[in-house]
Amino acid sequence: MATDDILLEVEEKMEAAAEYLRKELRGIRTGRASVGLVDHIKVEYYGSPTDLRQLATISTPDATLIVIKPFDPNSLRDIERAIQTSNLGITPSTDGKVIRLTIPPLSGERRLQLTGQVKKMAEASRVAIRNARRDGNKEIERQEKASETTEDQAKDAKDETQRLTDEYEKKVTDILDAKIKEIQET
Repeated sequence: MATDDILLEVEEKMEAAAEYLRKELRGIRTGRASVGLVDHIKVEYYGSPTDLRQLATISTPDATLIVIKPFDPNSLRDIERAIQTSNLGITPSTDGKVIRLTIPPLSGERRLQLTGQVKKMAEASRVAIRNARRDGNKEIERQEKASETTEDQAKDAKDETQRLTDEYEKKVTDILDAKIKEIQET
């Protein structure tokens, strides 16, 4: 495997770690209504788990309300049940046609808990990025020992791996800072 292929694989793993963090943070409830809170919820629909976004229109008419309008009115009860069994901590209210989720404001204590949880998730992404760096460096060293690459090429590849690591750790920090700011806002 050429050093370019190793670097490409390392970068793909790092990008996957950052993207996974982005997706996970969408589901963290802040004081503001967001479609990302519920669109990933699986609804048992005709015997198969289906994403809520495939069964209904989800909108946020204001900062504290999520409105879910099912395409099939018969699925209303299934959607309501799925929201109740998810760990959102929000009780849905329905009028027979739409489901409304009122997002309560966060207490100071809950904001601190969420901030800690978000920081742990970011650290897990950083660990995944560092693991990708370690794996890439091991492969580069193996190639160097097997005389498949020169010492200079190996050094350059390791420098590039470190540059990628720094770049993706900064991305994770930026994602984390944005989410913490969102949590702290009222």
